[in-house]
Amino acid sequence: METYAYGFPRLGKDREYKKAIEDFWKKKITEKELKECIYNLDKERVDIYDKYVDNFPAGEMTFYDNMLDTAIIVGLYKSENLDDYFELCRGKNALEMTKWFNTNYHYLVPKIDESFSPAQFNLSWDKLTQVKERSKKGVPCLIGPFTFLKLSKGIEPGKFKEYLFSLADVYKKIIDNLDEIYLDEPALVMELSPEETSMVKEVYKKITTQKDKITLFTYYDSVDFLADLYELPLKAIGLDFVNGKENLENIKKYGFPEDKILIAGIVDGRNVWKTDIKASLEILKELNKYAKNLAVSNAAPLSHLPITKKGENLDERLLGKLAFAQERLEELQLISRIYKNGENKEGEEYSNNSADDFGVNNDVREKIKNLKEEDFLKKMSYEERDKKQREILNLPLFPTTTIGSFPQTPEVRKKRMDFKRGKISKEEYQSFIKEEITNLIKFQEKIGLDVFVHGEFERTDMVEFFAQKLEGIATTDNGWIISYGTRGYRPPLIYGDVARSKPMTVDEISFAQNLTEKPVKGMLTGPVTIIAWSFVRKDIPVSQVAYQLGLCLQEEIKDYEKANIKIVQIDEPAFREKAPIKKRNWKQYFQWAVKAFNLASQSKPELQIHTHMCYSEFGEIIEQINQMNFDVITIEASRSKGNILSHFENSDFNRQIGLGVWDIHSPQIPTPGEITATVKRALKTFPNDNFWINPDCGLKTRGWDESAKSLENMVEVTRELRKEFVS
Repeated sequence: METYAYGFPRLGKDREYKKAIEDFWKKKITEKELKECIYNLDKERVDIYDKYVDNFPAGEMTFYDNMLDTAIIVGLYKSENLDDYFELCRGKNALEMTKWFNTNYHYLVPKIDESFSPAQFNLSWDKLTQVKERSKKGVPCLIGPFTFLKLSKGIEPGKFKEYLFSLADVYKKIIDNLDEIYLDEPALVMELSPEETSMVKEVYKKITTQKDKITLFTYYDSVDFLADLYELPLKAIGLDFVNGKENLENIKKYGFPEDKILIAGIVDGRNVWKTDIKASLEILKELNKYAKNLAVSNAAPLSHLPITKKGENLDERLLGKLAFAQERLEELQLISRIYKNGENKEGEEYSNNSADDFGVNNDVREKIKNLKEEDFLKKMSYEERDKKQREILNLPLFPTTTIGSFPQTPEVRKKRMDFKRGKISKEEYQSFIKEEITNLIKFQEKIGLDVFVHGEFERTDMVEFFAQKLEGIATTDNGWIISYGTRGYRPPLIYGDVARSKPMTVDEISFAQNLTEKPVKGMLTGPVTIIAWSFVRKDIPVSQVAYQLGLCLQEEIKDYEKANIKIVQIDEPAFREKAPIKKRNWKQYFQWAVKAFNLASQSKPELQIHTHMCYSEFGEIIEQINQMNFDVITIEASRSKGNILSHFENSDFNRQIGLGVWDIHSPQIPTPGEITATVKRALKTFPNDNFWINPDCGLKTRGWDESAKSLENMVEVTRELRKEFVS
């Protein structure tokens, strides 16, 4: 029983990856020094692989994103040095960013339009040969041609096949120069048309005729046309048996070819609960009835997990239930050993999770049990709510606001860390936070925003902050994973029934509101996003977890109402992201996702409910968005240059909207002209009195100077637009 593993986190135990790249951006280190640091990190990863498993990739490391690397490899973009490279990531014309399948990793979206002909694909960066020269261990790996093209944008209708076959010539050159290669093809688990599956078969027969070169990995779901893959010249096929339950049924139906290796993904690469060794062995025994050559692997890349649970200060009852990336490698080693020896005592001891009642809250369970359909419905229509809210708020045309957070300076982060470590008192920390809020209110007054925020200086992360306030959720000290580029976050662990014992955010919002006559938004993270950006228990349906969170947020909103807060924003950037990959499975997901938001947003009609979403394919979910009980939605639009508008033009969307008019993921300051162009394009679709003007997202990761200048430009544009449209 050979073992395979892939996707081990690149961040480093002390986030060396983030520090090195950001030091390069700040010109603290040279390109040579950055490369040396990243290559050393990669060597550490390879050594960890080599300690536990038989087979693993080489070439997974990237300076920002592997889709961008692939685009440069095949000649779509030129990159002579790292300055060129990072210009594509965060420069003035940075590539769009969107979610990688239904995960919280964001990738850079290659754009292939009419200006780039199929014949222009060429091998312009021989990354894999360089990787092989640097590392004598591991098999070179690359995103497969179909996934690369399927996840790119801009290809004219009817031209996909032409581009794919031209791209195949580049892949053939790459493969001809290597003894062996791993190709990642997660797009094969999407709902593909017969024409697309035919293209997949043709392109793989085009890139090689040798059956001992390519190991093909799929993950996140099942492959609908599995039997067709058997025809391809492949050495091995990796399938996900954790998230792709239909893969087992398809193998029972079609068998598995004797001339290929089946790599069974049976330890979860997307969640942190220890593998049930006995259940995994049963799957392997069942698969062995159909597959002569069987190996074991992780299901989905390990990059979705923190590096290791070692050193975490968690309740032992919880810690004993966990397995992060390094522990997943240990599990693969254990499963292989037990399978070979035929003795499962070691596996039974490993899988034995005591304290099964840990985290049970019977009061919460009773509340969920007693929910009725009317608990998810607003008692007043949007039109009626809108009339009341406009009378109360009396906002000008094109209200300006921000999405929530403001820059968190080194001083803010230091004070929070000092408080956490007991170096300063609670009173001293709270005094500091109030001073930061006071200064921000003055700043917003000065530049002329219409709806304020309190800045979120007391919050580490929009999910982690709430997790630390709620029962039934734990947080880690060092459980970092990458969201995009160098941006990391620590997903909380939802291990038990979720309850709110006291107000979570009311003090800070109330303090801010008492400093100004302008409305200050209460800022909450929605139930779906908390779930999507956390590791969620698997012993009860995820819908029940979502409703538990919804009730907690509803209780918080009731306290906002008592404090005379007039606007509340419930952020749901993960609403589309969390949806299953296959649309045939959407109905069940969106049913509970919409209901969870609506449960959370139950409020008096006078309270204006906002929601925020970012970097998603909104056109696919307009119907579901319309079922959500918000009054105003803010969404990303700057990198897509307003193309998102086409999704709304043919819908019956009739509420208020704010399109992000500048990209906060880039340090570039938007000019008034650029902002004006985005707004005017939008006003061709939306009524003037339903349109808000705001950034794409929160400003937490930006610097103060760039944020201030960008906001000043935004307000300046708004004032000019008011003159134009009011007159």
